[in-house]
Amino acid sequence: MLVSGIFFQNPYPRRSRIRSALLRAFGAKIGKGFRIGSNVNISFPWRLAVGDHVWIGDDVGILSLAQVTIESNVCVARRCYLCTGSHDFRREDFDLKVAPIVICKGSWIAIGSLILAGVTIGEGAVVSGGSVVLKDVPANCLVRGNPAEVVYEIIRDAGAARISAGVSRVCDREKSFSPSFTTTHSIDS
Repeated sequence: MLVSGIFFQNPYPRRSRIRSALLRAFGAKIGKGFRIGSNVNISFPWRLAVGDHVWIGDDVGILSLAQVTIESNVCVARRCYLCTGSHDFRREDFDLKVAPIVICKGSWIAIGSLILAGVTIGEGAVVSGGSVVLKDVPANCLVRGNPAEVVYEIIRDAGAARISAGVSRVCDREKSFSPSFTTTHSIDS
């Protein structure tokens, strides 16, 4: 609690190197070139694995009741929330359900997005600001909305700079945009 309050959940910028070392000390697997903003809350660091050159912005929350894996070259922007837990409201005991979150390499989770339990964000995908992601996101697609839906396929030119991308309106939603876990739409079942 003391470490979290002093080094993570405060408005003052602290060096990412210090925060990385503290996360490692509490069991997180952290790659090189990791940058972490102020007021970040990671509930269980030993369930966090972060690749190389990852940026986690200010005010990000990571509820790691299950494993959270963030691969290399990923940006999780300010005020995003990654939540690996939920409850089954249909059960009398309100049973806790947990499932891992995986954010594949080269992805960008834009400001204020919510990523829920069991979701995999595909390689090179972009989650538009304020989106609520309930299902897996295909590789190289842009999703937005609540619930998040595929808007574009991102076409990258191998010879172009890393930041340039062409955009197509076609994405194979049937194959790759499928639920991460089975849901039932009827409360009576």
